[in-house]
Amino acid sequence: MRIGLFATCLGDTLFPDAVRATALLLARLGHEVVFPPEQTCCGQMHVNTGYQREPVPLVRNFADTFGDGSLDAVVMPSGSCAGSVRHQHEIVAERYGDPALRSAVAGVKAKTYELSELLVDVLGVTDVGAYFPHRVTYHPTCHSLRMLRVGDKPLRLLRAVEGIDLVELGQADSCCGFGGTFALKNAGTSAAMLRDKMRHVTATGADVCTAGDSSCLMHIGGGLSRIKAGTRTLHLAQILAATRTAPYAPTEAVR
Repeated sequence: MRIGLFATCLGDTLFPDAVRATALLLARLGHEVVFPPEQTCCGQMHVNTGYQREPVPLVRNFADTFGDGSLDAVVMPSGSCAGSVRHQHEIVAERYGDPALRSAVAGVKAKTYELSELLVDVLGVTDVGAYFPHRVTYHPTCHSLRMLRVGDKPLRLLRAVEGIDLVELGQADSCCGFGGTFALKNAGTSAAMLRDKMRHVTATGADVCTAGDSSCLMHIGGGLSRIKAGTRTLHLAQILAATRTAPYAPTEAVR
């Protein structure tokens, strides 16, 4: 397959290793990965804070950039950004766009996937040949769980990783408290939710807490670092990209 890779804002600016890992993983599985340099923000942060007209240029750019008929699919290492493209872009286009934009959005959203969805549902693979000999727990992020409904796809991928010790996270489906600007506007509530999440993470004794969204991992990792928990955070793509011959080097993990 010829797959377009969308980096996301956080991937581009703060967590590029998750983006690189996505590209390396898909290439290892025999697919052509295309990284269009014209890509920008998906516009999620604008919509989430009530500015629905402002992201029209961003929605249009995404549709123009990834609507290329030569791409079989579009992937991103982010459940929240995939959710934005699949749900919010349609809302923006319907309210503030034109017929051409609405048509373009419908076309590109139909082939846009979060990483675990692409691997399991489209490529039909759960064992990607990964090797990660560490104790790991998985946090299902809100957008991937509730908006995309990825279900157990990330866990199926993790269970197939050689050497992994995968441990269940208590109250896994509870929010970590990040929520973008929610963490800023409702700092007290966000911090309380984070404390609950960290308590469950540390109770697993895991070396690594993983998820499909760098934003949630940034929030959880920051909290774990402050309490010196000894658990680092790592994107799902980085675990799946690790092999015996190319083990993961923790250059980006929050400690």
